[in-house]
Amino acid sequence: MYLARVIGTVVANTKAENLKGVKLLLVEPCDKNRQAVGEVHVAADATQAGVGDLVSCVGSREAALALSPSFVPVDAAVIGIVDQAD
Repeated sequence: MYLARVIGTVVANTKAENLKGVKLLLVEPCDKNRQAVGEVHVAADATQAGVGDLVSCVGSREAALALSPSFVPVDAAVIGIVDQAD
């Protein structure tokens, strides 16, 4: 699991059947000080996050399990909106 900042959205008119209705977000991984680290990438949204939100994300198999139905074809998913991080 990692922190990221939502910096945009992705519009895809054609996508896998299991991803219809799933919002795709551009996220930028952050360190504990909320400074950008790593590369911007697309994450499927399981939370209704918006641009500017600090979110928690998962990758790999966990990302594929985060959406319903399970095992959708994604490499990253937003699983929580962070309210506070100390």
